Amino acid sequence: MFVLLMLFLFKYIDDLIGKGFEWYVILELLMYASATNVAMALPLAILLSSIMTFGSLGENYELVAIKSAGISLQRAMMPLIITVSMLSVGAFLFSDYMLPVANLKMGSLLYDVRNQKAAFLINEGVFNNSIPGYSIRVKKKDPDQTLHDVLIYERNTTSGNVNELMAKEGQMFITDDNQLLVLKLKNGKRYEESPGSTGSYNPRQRLMRTYFKETEQRFDLSGFKMKRTDEELFKSNYAMLNLRQLNFYRDSFQLKADSNLRSTYKDLTMLNRTYRTDSLNPKGSVKLLKKYKRVEDMIPRERALQSIQTAKDQIRSVRDILNRKQLFIVDNDVRMRGFLIELNRKFTLAFSCLVLFFIGAPLGAIIRKGGLGLPVVMSVLFFLLYHIISTIGEKSVKEGTMSPFIGMWIAIFVLSPLGIFLTYKATADSVLFDLDYYKRWFRRIISRKKE
Repeated sequence: MFVLLMLFLFKYIDDLIGKGFEWYVILELLMYASATNVAMALPLAILLSSIMTFGSLGENYELVAIKSAGISLQRAMMPLIITVSMLSVGAFLFSDYMLPVANLKMGSLLYDVRNQKAAFLINEGVFNNSIPGYSIRVKKKDPDQTLHDVLIYERNTTSGNVNELMAKEGQMFITDDNQLLVLKLKNGKRYEESPGSTGSYNPRQRLMRTYFKETEQRFDLSGFKMKRTDEELFKSNYAMLNLRQLNFYRDSFQLKADSNLRSTYKDLTMLNRTYRTDSLNPKGSVKLLKKYKRVEDMIPRERALQSIQTAKDQIRSVRDILNRKQLFIVDNDVRMRGFLIELNRKFTLAFSCLVLFFIGAPLGAIIRKGGLGLPVVMSVLFFLLYHIISTIGEKSVKEGTMSPFIGMWIAIFVLSPLGIFLTYKATADSVLFDLDYYKRWFRRIISRKKE
């Protein structure tokens, strides 16, 4: 979980630094991120812990003692199988009840964090453009927030920097409600340009110059305060729905798809009735086709152009209807696949814990190495295999090249036979990963060739 949280921080570090967040905002975001990472951390933790546990038992010859007492490996694994099964049920309940809420909280908070403006800071010798409509620069800033040689441009999108204020020194402070930044400036002057007095355009503008001993400039800081977005706006996202809501939305979009097909049939039938003529029955049309070589020859010459134009209009209408309906079908299919992906993900999380346990436990018994050395390497390799297969399957489902059930369960289907094979090898005391066995085997082959 620590590694996954560090990965989350590295990904969004630019959105968190320099915005003046309170410590509890960062802590809240990390708490929600840790909850959303359970789906990846829990299977990996089960795989690693099972390899370490059975590897330590094998390394210390405790599995040999267990088997010599007449207890099979499956019977020795039974308490852990029950424990992992309970963890799998807990993972399913977590993904159905708590994970959607955590995704909703984190999604809305992360959206507000990423859209938050950077904190207002005045650095020496640098123009600060954080406040809309103003550009502020100071030559020197003392620790007591005293400013020296202050320059303020009032920016206008149409006429440019027409107002300028310069002061020898000033004092900066923020009001108690953190809504206003106040600059008390001393010994300065202000230049302001404005149009001429005549109503028509006058290229010679009016310049007003004002001297002051003391003045006060106020800037609105309400835009720098973090505002929370209503969470209701994010509730329709796939990852923020539980099993009951996913089934409800899936049925709703299926009804929309069926309604779209019925409306398409209705529109095409209406066009068919509008342009259809019953003046020619099937038998008559056969006789006419024998008489005329082309359908166009059946139309009187003075009405041919009008008939062709009418046919083009009809084809154009049918094509527009089908294109519009097709766009709706494509969008509806994308939404349906999203709901089915999340629906299947809630079950695959539970089954992945079981499958990876049945890979890790016999693998640890075979390699007979405990600690954090070889078990970490083996667990990462097998978890990467599981993660790559599941990612490819999910991407194929999103692209519509694979059914949601097969795409989301393909990693389980691929790794389940591997778990059965490793369990069989561990039960039979296989030397599948014993390097000394392979060295002796190669030596026997080389000695036979020499003889």
